[in-house]
Amino acid sequence: MSDVVVIGGGTGLSTLGRVLKRLPVNLTFIVTITDDGGSSGRLREDLGMPPPGDIRNNLLALADDENLLAKVFSYRFKSDKLLKHSLGNLILAGLTEMEGSFPEAVAAASKLLRIRGTVLPVADALIHLVGKFDDGTILKGETNITNKGCSPKELKLDRPVKALPEVVEAIEKADYILLGPGSLFTSVVSNFLVDGVVQAIQKSNGKKVYISNLMTQPGETKGFTLKKHVATIEKYSHVSLDKIFWVDLSNIEKREPEIFENYRSSGAVPVKNDMKDDNRVIRIEDFEEKQLEVNGEKVVLRHSGKSIIKIAKILGISG
Repeated sequence: MSDVVVIGGGTGLSTLGRVLKRLPVNLTFIVTITDDGGSSGRLREDLGMPPPGDIRNNLLALADDENLLAKVFSYRFKSDKLLKHSLGNLILAGLTEMEGSFPEAVAAASKLLRIRGTVLPVADALIHLVGKFDDGTILKGETNITNKGCSPKELKLDRPVKALPEVVEAIEKADYILLGPGSLFTSVVSNFLVDGVVQAIQKSNGKKVYISNLMTQPGETKGFTLKKHVATIEKYSHVSLDKIFWVDLSNIEKREPEIFENYRSSGAVPVKNDMKDDNRVIRIEDFEEKQLEVNGEKVVLRHSGKSIIKIAKILGISG
């Protein structure tokens, strides 16, 4: 059985988790802890704990879908008096106080939800991203960086912090290290900035694989082609990727043009493959209706289960 480590955060990671948890693999998710917005941001400031939101999302992705507790963890209060907190975030906050640390709280929540795999925060610390931009501006905090409207020239943490020993161990023994999909700088690269992560990736004999985002992201990757995404991953991870997966959206665009118009109105476009002569790049064409998900009232694109299964088969990790 293959050891598969997935590094990232946010909805990209959880999209993979809902599919990969059904495969015969030892699955470990390593999740960023730099979110400072919404419910997570308020809890990190009020309670001095790492932000729980990305962790919660990925615990739910790996949970038993029929588990009532999974529905409890995903509930979000509507009352302003409760600051519209996610109940799952509050449970993780309570478990942090009960168990004495955030990693132990995540382990306890994992048992409650009977997840299929392991979810690890990359570190147990309160840290912020710091972005330096071409115009000389230096901004602290994930929200401020993404609100700048352009990608940072340089990204670092506000202070040194060490990765959890379990994170380093999982990466070093991994047969496959999957990077992305997810916000390039704030979900994926942010993990590389934690001491020990890059060294573990370099030491690992596992295949290093990048799963490209479907669309560019306003505020982070405006104008980024596939080559620029890959260059950013390789710059911060200090390794050369073994495989790169890119999903061709041209058929979907012909079929659902209004969705792409909505994306373009916000400044997002499909990630262009300008690495067609690079034999590491594998083009995925599969499309299914589940690739279109309703997020609130907006239809959004996600990597489909069919595409993820195909990636797993190509890598040889699908059993």
